Amino acid sequence: MWGGEESGALRPAPLASRWPPRPSLPDPVTAGGGSGGGEMAKYLAQIILVGAQVVGRAFMRALRQEFAASRAAADARGRSERPQSAAASRIIGISLQEAQQILNVSNLNPEEIQKNYDHLFKVNDKSVGGSFYLQSKVVRAKERLDEELRIQAKDEKEKGWKAET
Repeated sequence: MWGGEESGALRPAPLASRWPPRPSLPDPVTAGGGSGGGEMAKYLAQIILVGAQVVGRAFMRALRQEFAASRAAADARGRSERPQSAAASRIIGISLQEAQQILNVSNLNPEEIQKNYDHLFKVNDKSVGGSFYLQSKVVRAKERLDEELRIQAKDEKEKGWKAET
């Protein structure tokens, strides 16, 4: 099996003399009647196309679900607040419930709101080691509650005019 043993160098024998012979694989370019690999490319393109369609459908389904959930959440927010109150929440950037939680008030009592605001504003002052971020949240909560009080006063005033007529 090894050729050239008489010269002292061991070299592998030529490929033609190896046993057992290895089967030769068909050339992918000329396989299939000499079509030049067109069939394989066609199948590969079909696989890629079907895969892209599946991924695209899944993405669209997820997008529709997200839009539906977002719409449902917006509808729920809109129903829970009056239109003016919802507008105030969007403008100030904080909901009425969040403002009440920040200032620790359960009802819209102006004196209680002012008392809690003054305390929280002083406690969170940066000069006494407080947080500017928390102080700004307290200010925004006070603005939101003041806006809600203004809306309620306006509604009561309009009800008074309607009762007179």
